[in-house]
Amino acid sequence: MALYQLFSHPAERGYRAGLCSKAALFLLLATALTYIPPLLVAFRTHGFWLKRSSYEEQPSVRFQHQVLLIALLGPEPGAFLAWSTFPTFNRLQGVHLRVPLVSTREEDRNQDGKMDVLHFKLELPLQATEHVFGMQLMLTFSYQLHRMSTFVMQSMAFLQSSFAVSGSQLYVNGDLRLQQKQPLSYRGLDIRYNVSVINGTSPFAHDYDLTRIVAAYQERNVTTVLSDPNPIWLVGRAAEAPFIIDAVIRYPVEVISYQPGFWEMIKFAWIQYISILLIFIWVFERIKIFVFQNQVVTSIPVVVPQGELGKEHLS
Repeated sequence: MALYQLFSHPAERGYRAGLCSKAALFLLLATALTYIPPLLVAFRTHGFWLKRSSYEEQPSVRFQHQVLLIALLGPEPGAFLAWSTFPTFNRLQGVHLRVPLVSTREEDRNQDGKMDVLHFKLELPLQATEHVFGMQLMLTFSYQLHRMSTFVMQSMAFLQSSFAVSGSQLYVNGDLRLQQKQPLSYRGLDIRYNVSVINGTSPFAHDYDLTRIVAAYQERNVTTVLSDPNPIWLVGRAAEAPFIIDAVIRYPVEVISYQPGFWEMIKFAWIQYISILLIFIWVFERIKIFVFQNQVVTSIPVVVPQGELGKEHLS
């Protein structure tokens, strides 16, 4: 009568030895070499701890309607016109004060509740004998981020241009870009830079010096800068026509650098560790099979049905 295999189940081969035997010592050593070296390899190859990460966010930016303007009228020192939205600064200018016509408009183009672009126009009245060869313009903004930590600061856009010929208009079309010297925190409230860029309440002239203002601003770890490498200088001004500054400043989506929290660091470290650990587990599993099958260390082999090996006691 022919015989057929009607049922089967796997069996495992176990190896018995004392806890103080060479076999137990080898198994302890193999286990240590399986789990510890992958941690050292992942750590020594750098990037194990995620120290900096990034995300995209559309900042909440609003123009604060604070302006400081200096128009250079010629190569002679002292030939300039100035104006600002700060009354103290204007009083300090004396005969150099010239009040322009300013118009601004902010747009939310995608209707997401955040402004996307600022249209700024300034018309500086001039006499027929006055000609503008350069200008310095400072605008201030309120800048906020909310996705990770709540970051609030007052920032500025500074534009400076000078040319060999007098102009009638300066056209600027650029982005208000975020610059970071260090990453932000991943949570909490950060208002360390929520202070005025220009101290408009100060009665002292040195507080309105552009060199001091820019130097203090650059000491910050987080700033904004007007990115426009090619401002357009137009010439051919009609007699007594105003000098015009026409600026379009966009508020683009920014890539924000931040310092990740503990659990985010653990998540990325765990992935690196596991990817190396799997290789070590496979290698040392083959080594242990070879050592015990070939009796490199003394042990007693037994055949145990699957699932029962863990219930056996070492003798």
